[in-house]
Amino acid sequence: MIKPKFLFLLQIILFISITEMFSQTPPFLDPNLSPQDRLNDLLPRMTLDEKIGQMTQPDHAAIQNLNDVTTLFIGSILSGGSSDPSSGNSPLDWANLYDSFQTKAMQTRLQIPIIYGVDGVHGHSNVIGATIFPHNIGIGATRNPSLAKEIAKITAKEIAATGIDWTFAPCVAVPRNERWGRTYEGYGETPELAQMFGGVFVAGLQNDSLNSPTSIAGCAKHYMGDGGTTNGIDQGNTEVTEAELRAIHLPGYLEAIENNVLTVMSSYSSWNGQKMHGNHYLLTEVLKNELGFAGFVISDWAGIDQLPGDYHSDVVESINAGVDMIMVPNEYQTFITELKSAITNNEISMERIDDAVSRILLVKFQLGLFENPYSDRALLAEVGKIEHRNVARQAVRESLVLLKKNDNVLPLPKSGSKILVIGEHANNIGLQCGGWTVQWQGASGKVTEGTTILEGLQKVAASNEYVFSQNVNFTQTDADYAIVVIGEQPYAEMFGDRDNLELESAQINMIRKLKNMGIPIVTILISGRPMLINSVLHNSDVFVAAWLPGTEGDGIAEVLFGDFQPKGILPVSWAKSMSQIPINYGDTNYEPLFPYNFGINSLANSEVGSNPVLQSAIVTEDGIHVELSFNKSMVNSQNTNATFQLIKNGTTQVGVSSFVVSEANENVLVLALSERMSKGDVVTISYQSGNLKSADGGIVDFFSNFEIINFLNYIAGINILPGKVEAEHFSDMFGT
Repeated sequence: MIKPKFLFLLQIILFISITEMFSQTPPFLDPNLSPQDRLNDLLPRMTLDEKIGQMTQPDHAAIQNLNDVTTLFIGSILSGGSSDPSSGNSPLDWANLYDSFQTKAMQTRLQIPIIYGVDGVHGHSNVIGATIFPHNIGIGATRNPSLAKEIAKITAKEIAATGIDWTFAPCVAVPRNERWGRTYEGYGETPELAQMFGGVFVAGLQNDSLNSPTSIAGCAKHYMGDGGTTNGIDQGNTEVTEAELRAIHLPGYLEAIENNVLTVMSSYSSWNGQKMHGNHYLLTEVLKNELGFAGFVISDWAGIDQLPGDYHSDVVESINAGVDMIMVPNEYQTFITELKSAITNNEISMERIDDAVSRILLVKFQLGLFENPYSDRALLAEVGKIEHRNVARQAVRESLVLLKKNDNVLPLPKSGSKILVIGEHANNIGLQCGGWTVQWQGASGKVTEGTTILEGLQKVAASNEYVFSQNVNFTQTDADYAIVVIGEQPYAEMFGDRDNLELESAQINMIRKLKNMGIPIVTILISGRPMLINSVLHNSDVFVAAWLPGTEGDGIAEVLFGDFQPKGILPVSWAKSMSQIPINYGDTNYEPLFPYNFGINSLANSEVGSNPVLQSAIVTEDGIHVELSFNKSMVNSQNTNATFQLIKNGTTQVGVSSFVVSEANENVLVLALSERMSKGDVVTISYQSGNLKSADGGIVDFFSNFEIINFLNYIAGINILPGKVEAEHFSDMFGT
């Protein structure tokens, strides 16, 4: 018989033992264990509802009641484009938003933290005050992977400073058609560029070590083939063989996986008619099994909704295909209901659910979210700091592609000059940043902090006089130079799809008007892709493709004024006309205006006595003259004869009665024609014999069937000021 005193002591010991057993930290919360060991402990503890919650990702703006995060065990939140905190758009506002959701997640039974995703595709681009880098097409032009990795590290720091753990980047699409509205999100038209930059960008975001407080998860997107759709239609159909798909569109993912990318986003697009969100072969058999991708697959925004059938079948098909987390993003309660029903009805196996949840939880363990679930307010000072902006300015400099450079224009003088700065894009942060900047589609105006192109000019060469106008609404002709900044309006995704890549007629005519004033013109193009520039290239003494440079516009000025030499080379082929599009390096008939890898990498003049280069030719606005533009001065008294042959519309020969050097531009020869050209005429010119030389004695090579731009096709009420020519020929040529 047990004595009462001993029984009492035994009860106390038993109570203490049980209390200690339940008060011990469960293994999944032990940071000293491996992520796999922690997962092995956590997964069996989870209910079906908790597992479903981990696979659910709503947009923060769709959650009306924060308690849903707790009661529905929500595993992830995102902020889509334009989905900002309601309290404001400062870094602190974002940190507060993040922590509000994380607080609710930590009130769940198992305290599994959320993972929060944003589209930080060229910096932490949702947040006012963040450093905005050039879009990927500009990064591709740098051919500098180490710079790209540094950009990724800075992006990760600024994102992590607001608490967020995950960016839907890098985009490793290979854009094969300039019509596509997401062309600028890819690094260029070849798989080598996706390989060159995709892996290092992942390594930069994930900081080579996921234990760092400034490491975030990367996301290779959009798997796969989104850049190859027929006619460049966003979310369209990529009609290629599997061999072509693998050769062109897979290499970027191989590099990302090699660098341990934690997530992959499925593409809206289809491959030969099958939507990627339902493609089991590519998502599971290739990506996960063959390539060994160990992270998780996230759907695109409501991407499963595009699958055929009703919403229930969309849920079943996408998850069985291999999508692990669904970006719902709005009707998350409906998704949870349908997923639970599908599991209950054995339409989706528990094995598949456990695989998806395991992949998600492993990423959370790897990122250290269980140990550090909340934002680190000490990091807020990282956002937009000067050291980061200096790297962005370097990226701008190195991304610039100098396409045309006449002698004796660059570098521009830093003092004593009067410079006209023309164009809406010259003094507009929103236009130079493009889409995915603060708002989904981007916007015009001062959308965030930064340096405009005009401000950069004033900063780098403050001793010059600058006269700014959004258009040529003045008659000043005493300027030494004109810097004209033209380009596209901001856009993103399908809103950027274009059937015609011609520049706006107002921009074309603005540059011609300035050229008629006799002012040397530096043209800067702000665009997310190659545009059709023949009409303005002729009237530009310098032409720079600046892509979408982001917030640090002074990087452009640093090249124009000679602080740095241009480095960029084309990551895409530049078409002459829409009839050439799509055009890509390696095409059988490859005759672009500028080829892939082209770029002038020096500001120096051409070698003395070198052959003048015929840059372009146009039929002028009066229809009875043709201008031939060379890269150097053609003022040479020995230029007394030349035989030209002009062919109109393929058959008709047009005579040339005389030629002179234009006094408005000594690089230009003006030819008087025997008959007037009309709008729509197609004209070519050949130089068959003669003694044409440049001012420094360089001999003009004979040429055949050079295409002439018919400027009559672009005229829209421009001020026709033909400029001066040599006096003895002026009356003959212009009828005065």
